[in-house]
Amino acid sequence: MAKKSMINRELKRQRTVKKYAAKRTELKRIMMDENQDEQARELAARRFHKLPRNASPVRLRNRCQLTGRPHGYYRKFGLSRNKLREHAMKGDIPGLVMASW
Repeated sequence: MAKKSMINRELKRQRTVKKYAAKRTELKRIMMDENQDEQARELAARRFHKLPRNASPVRLRNRCQLTGRPHGYYRKFGLSRNKLREHAMKGDIPGLVMASW
């Protein structure tokens, strides 16, 4: 089980990314638009760099929904390898069959 502080930090980052998503995309659009004059693009760049670092979606980390474990994460299921194995053995995940030969 991951520390509660790490899980909460990640949740806070997710909220921050969601909060600033529209503003980031608009500023990026202005910065990349070559039809805009140089001053407008520079102003947009300054505003963009003043946004919080945690507003960037790149800073998010995938974590297991049950334990918060950051490594061994399977995107398709949203679980870490340990919990995925446990639930697969119980038969809780439809369509997932453990290999045997």
